[in-house]
Amino acid sequence: MDLKSFASAIAQIAEEKALPQEKVVETTEQALAAAYKKEYGQKGQIVKAKLDSKSGKVNFWQVKIVVDKDMIYSEEELEALKNKTEAEIEAEEAAAPEGEAKKVRLNPEKHIMLDEAKKIDKTVEVGAEMIFPLEEKTDFGRIASQTAKQVVLQKLREAERIGIMDEYRSKEGDIISGIIQRVEPGGLYLDLGKTLGYLPREEQVRGEFYRSGQRLKVFILKVEEGPRGPFILLSRAYPKLISKLFELEVPEISSEQIEIKSIAREAGSRTKVSVASLAEGVDPIGAMVGQRGVRVSAVISELGGEKIDIVEYAESIEKYVANALSPAKVIEVKMLPKNTALVVVPSDQLSLAIGRDGQNVRLAAKLTGWKIDVKSPEQLGEMAAAAAEAEEAAEEEAAKPETGEGAETAEVQEETAKEEKAAEKKAKKPAKAKKAKIKTEE
Repeated sequence: MDLKSFASAIAQIAEEKALPQEKVVETTEQALAAAYKKEYGQKGQIVKAKLDSKSGKVNFWQVKIVVDKDMIYSEEELEALKNKTEAEIEAEEAAAPEGEAKKVRLNPEKHIMLDEAKKIDKTVEVGAEMIFPLEEKTDFGRIASQTAKQVVLQKLREAERIGIMDEYRSKEGDIISGIIQRVEPGGLYLDLGKTLGYLPREEQVRGEFYRSGQRLKVFILKVEEGPRGPFILLSRAYPKLISKLFELEVPEISSEQIEIKSIAREAGSRTKVSVASLAEGVDPIGAMVGQRGVRVSAVISELGGEKIDIVEYAESIEKYVANALSPAKVIEVKMLPKNTALVVVPSDQLSLAIGRDGQNVRLAAKLTGWKIDVKSPEQLGEMAAAAAEAEEAAEEEAAKPETGEGAETAEVQEETAKEEKAAEKKAKKPAKAKKAKIKTEE
């Protein structure tokens, strides 16, 4: 074996597949063992190989498992097994107690009895593996070579798939750049380099148009094991995509000088981001916007022109709510029960504070986590007047039982009682007249 060429081939495969050289050598040893078994081995035989990369020599050995009489099926049990399916046999083995050793069909090429094993090694126990050197072979036929090739390809594919899974799982919750490979009605497939990612329709941005060959930055939502390899779910609409894009443009975030506190997003239309300074003397909004708006412009460009409002976070809820309604100016913020804030803005700022279709106040509510009710001073005055009228009406209502309707009701009740008494008297008079008549007849 040409060791220089062999070492070069191992290094080349490892680089192409992004695998450790040790893994490639291990795969080669498994392929050589499979080829040896195919060409020179027996059925049921366990063959292993060890490749010495320095000398190029390959050593082969056979592995046998130590068993005792209790672990071997008797002839009667073997006859009974012939009438059972593999599924039934597996179910019986699974139902066996944990401590009990599983029974096996004795194969001299795979098993060795305990008493024979004791002759070789007195310390050996049941279930142990014993190795027996095999004759060194270097000449393999076409079929054995084909078997080795298949083993190498299969093992390398499996190792590559595991490597890709591990790599992209470590990137879960981060952004990645990909090229659109194909566009389908249900979603897009992006080439991420080593594998494909899927961007479903519900995770796309409304109003964006996609074409094959277009490069996009996407957020990795989830990485799962699929039937054909790793399944990578991507998103362009997820709010955290905004923070990750800003992390690329604003070094103060990674250096922990400023922090993104909250994000409220309506993908494709508008986003609000609240930021706070963690270092003295650092302007969080200025750092996010950048000189002449270069930083925020780069993010807006990546998002296809989506509007971004950057507001300063405040510990005071009143100030935070006022900041969140930017660019509208706020006169006053009143905190009400049930997590509600009443915000008073100038009349000419009312439509700006509410926004088109209520978007500005809706995003501000998402950003702060408070229900926000926006009013102008005139509306507030009308509300106060209405409240005063309602209070007066309530007071009048409370006073009614003493005068007004309450008194009339009492008079009606008195009249009714008098009428009832008069009716009773009339009913008694005929009865007295009848009694008098009876006495006269007697």
